[in-house]
Amino acid sequence: MRPPPLVLHLVHRFDTGGLENGVVNLINHMPRSAYRHMVVALTEVTDFRHRLRHDDVECIALHKPPGHGAKLYPRLWRLLRQYRPAIVHTRNLAALEMQPAAWAACVPVRIHGEHGRDVDDLHGTSRHYQRVRRLYAPFVQRYVALSRDLAGYLQGAVGIAPGRIEQVYNGVDAARFAPAPEGAVPIAGAPFTAPTHWLIGTVGRMQTVKHQTLLARAFVRTLELAPALRGTARLVIVGEGPLRALCQAILDEAGAGALAWLPGERADVPDVMRGLNCFVLPSLAEGISNTILEAMATALPVIATRVGGNAELVDDGLTGELVPPDDVDALAQALVRMATDPARAAAMGRAGRAEVERRFSLQAMVAAYQALYDRELGVRS
Repeated sequence: MRPPPLVLHLVHRFDTGGLENGVVNLINHMPRSAYRHMVVALTEVTDFRHRLRHDDVECIALHKPPGHGAKLYPRLWRLLRQYRPAIVHTRNLAALEMQPAAWAACVPVRIHGEHGRDVDDLHGTSRHYQRVRRLYAPFVQRYVALSRDLAGYLQGAVGIAPGRIEQVYNGVDAARFAPAPEGAVPIAGAPFTAPTHWLIGTVGRMQTVKHQTLLARAFVRTLELAPALRGTARLVIVGEGPLRALCQAILDEAGAGALAWLPGERADVPDVMRGLNCFVLPSLAEGISNTILEAMATALPVIATRVGGNAELVDDGLTGELVPPDDVDALAQALVRMATDPARAAAMGRAGRAEVERRFSLQAMVAAYQALYDRELGVRS
């Protein structure tokens, strides 16, 4: 029997992150009878690959040096001719540069996904990045935008025809990310526990665009606005990266270091979520945030900055609150409202869980991508 068609997922780096998590979820949950999968990273493949459940999913790192990726074209062309994927699915700008190699290798279906803003183009206004995307547009047959915001960017700023753009939301594994029946539970290794403490938390790579320093400053300001919360409110920031030490320094300098826990990267994110009372995403830019969806699935109220696709996930006043980006006082005031009215916060969390079950299931996401792959293969074959 002929094996199922092969999808080659091409990313910049296969490491912990929302984009990469979405790739893993798609591969793990798409029926194996429908498609085979492989992952190619332009730079590195890390231990994150162990999140893949099937040992027949090959992961290849190309170890790309800094600079334009054109030097990799011959090697990638040979790889594509060797494996002969039916579909190449690139994601974000760095991988988009590889589309000409896929075209030259005569890959039948070439898809590109836009998952979020570039760190140095937070508002999508860079003419340079718009021109780069237009340059590669002839090599791409179908675009996938993870949010209405990104779909609008592709259509308006870049000039992609609406008929070439598909909008597909991320999905979340609502069985893996689910609230504990008895409420928040202790997090292994954490110095704080519910119900003695009320835990405010975030999870993510500690890099500039995720802006966890805003949360650290807002937590300090929260304790100034509502001094009584010093006895109960605690901060949990999970993740690794250059902002970790800076966040700790901000907290220590304000005398709040002992009220916060920054354990670095954790592999037990679902258990961490189940130990929180409120989730915060202080980003400067987002596509469709996996961590917001994971928090909602865990029945946590969400406070997020009003950037990118966050407003498409968080129903302001119903499942959480949206605040302006990089606004310490606005975030602190939202934290005070949540922490001083835990019943309202819990009700928002339950509403978020219901919204995930209604709109953001993993099954819906996988079905949308499978239908897209089926449709494009049918058209191009």
